[in-house]
Amino acid sequence: MRKNGLILGAALVLVMSGCNSAPPSNDNVNTAGTTTTTVGNTNTTNTAETGATPATSATPTPQPTASPQTADNSANNLPVTLPVLDALFADENFASRLKSKLQLTDEQIDRLRKAARDNTAQLSEPSAGSGYSGTTSNAIAQADEEIKSVVGDEKAPQVETFVRQWWASGGESEESNTAPGATASSGTESGAGEPKKPNAVPSDTRVVVNIPAYRMDLFDQGRLVKSYKIGIGYPEFPLPTGLRKAKTIIFNPTWTPPDSPWVKTSNKVRPGEKIAAGSRLNPLGPLKIPIGLPSLIHGGKSPARIGTFASHGCVGLTSPEVQDFAQKLAPLGGIELSPADIETYARNKTETRSVNLNNPVPVELRYETIVVEDGKLHIYRDVYDKGTNTEENLRAVLATYGVSLDQLSPREHTQVMNALQLMARDATGKPTGTAEASATSEKNKNARGAKSSHVTHTIKGQKEIVIPIAALKGKGYPAPVDLDTGAGPKQTASARRTNGQGQR
Repeated sequence: MRKNGLILGAALVLVMSGCNSAPPSNDNVNTAGTTTTTVGNTNTTNTAETGATPATSATPTPQPTASPQTADNSANNLPVTLPVLDALFADENFASRLKSKLQLTDEQIDRLRKAARDNTAQLSEPSAGSGYSGTTSNAIAQADEEIKSVVGDEKAPQVETFVRQWWASGGESEESNTAPGATASSGTESGAGEPKKPNAVPSDTRVVVNIPAYRMDLFDQGRLVKSYKIGIGYPEFPLPTGLRKAKTIIFNPTWTPPDSPWVKTSNKVRPGEKIAAGSRLNPLGPLKIPIGLPSLIHGGKSPARIGTFASHGCVGLTSPEVQDFAQKLAPLGGIELSPADIETYARNKTETRSVNLNNPVPVELRYETIVVEDGKLHIYRDVYDKGTNTEENLRAVLATYGVSLDQLSPREHTQVMNALQLMARDATGKPTGTAEASATSEKNKNARGAKSSHVTHTIKGQKEIVIPIAALKGKGYPAPVDLDTGAGPKQTASARRTNGQGQR
């Protein structure tokens, strides 16, 4: 596939394969301006390239305060977009429950399905000089407008609430987002019975994904054992937040291309054609791990897509990364999976095999743009334009560690407030959570119209600012452990053959 040369597939394949992807491409993605700046010294580094392994820090000082940033991780705050709606409609249970619970007519269901299908099918890569500025808020506004036109202003909020609840649960129930011992939609930690604190360090075994940090951590009984850099969902196909479960590792998954324009114009694949496991045209890589419809953790990503937008609602890894992750996840789920087993599955890449975990492992998806980590304050870009980089959220996060904004030195205070303003920008570089942001979103929506849009592939500008804070020394969420950046220096020959996009 040539750069910007194909239209992207529709979200139906989110359910068919768990994550909608175009055939593999070896294009080098321009990720300029995605550096991490550490304020207070002369070094500016790209964390995706260093591969350093910092030591694990102390756990945070317990405080009863919950943050508005944490509250954002509830079902009520999931962004409803037409591509998300299209993915959910592929589950007939969703359509029937939506109809019966909200007493919609068959015609209304069909019109909602068609609006979502048409919008998703028309998503394309922006042409050079198009001036398109795609954001999650643009996609939300467009979905709200379409839903209102079908069901009316009164029922539209009910439809959107139903969509959020169904999506939050991973398709298991539209009523709640539930994993063993926890209710993510209420913002509680597993078994804690109290509001989850910002940057909470798990005391149990689970996977923690912080979306704007492009980071996935594996905890074993409260101990961080492994960290991975990841690719996240495009703004139009955002990753959800909440608590899911990993139950199965599927080796050598097949893939079915959707009935979409890019497929029809491609000379490589055809709609409905089953793409075999191990094929270079299969974008899922050597394995996938479902974490509730329509999301997956899967491989097949180019190293250039790690640390940026990379998927249609999934956690994306390179193939060596996902193989390593599966091997370390397996014993936490009560099964053994040796390097030899991984190698065997990689050699027999045309044979699909499903391995069930004896004990499902919780997967917590977070959206935290303000994080205290190992004594430093990390402020990440608000890539899904949720308006989380605010002084209110900053004060709440600091309070979790017994520190107030007023305690900072004048220099620290200036650095922190400047960083907060710089990172309060969406993927296109425009401010979020302000009147200017709302006006820009409305302008882009009107200019684009209801029948044409693009997928936002890259992030303009800096992604993270790190500020050492004296009062936070020894406090915070753990620094990455044995960080796998996806650069692939440890690839075996078998892994390189399995990773169809792994050339650098």
